Amino acid sequence: MGLDRTIRFAAPQVPSWESIRDELDRIGIAAPLRMIDGLPAFPDETPDAAWKELRIGFPAGMVTLRRGPNHLSCVVWGNAEPPLKQAWDALCWACAAAGGGTLDFPEGPLSAEAFGHSVGLLPS
Repeated sequence: MGLDRTIRFAAPQVPSWESIRDELDRIGIAAPLRMIDGLPAFPDETPDAAWKELRIGFPAGMVTLRRGPNHLSCVVWGNAEPPLKQAWDALCWACAAAGGGTLDFPEGPLSAEAFGHSVGLLPS
């Protein structure tokens, strides 16, 4: 069973992988690609603009990023250890920060900044 977090965007266009990667770089997290749409990828490869699914490698494991028309979904295994959940949080934050999106939560949407503070990615 996977854990899934959705990031929604006002425009029908979601941010590019390059923009998301730049946000991760800004907080000092390397995010090499492992797969693009089910095919192996070079770590520094740039996916085609029409990508549907990316697998991003982190030291603690892999996180899947799926693209929809106005949202991105970040997926990690439900039994993920804390370091992988931290990478998942970082990727979710970077997606929202790169495209001005909000993260869906039962309590309501959170901005990238609010989410970043809540998970300790950004200083208070």
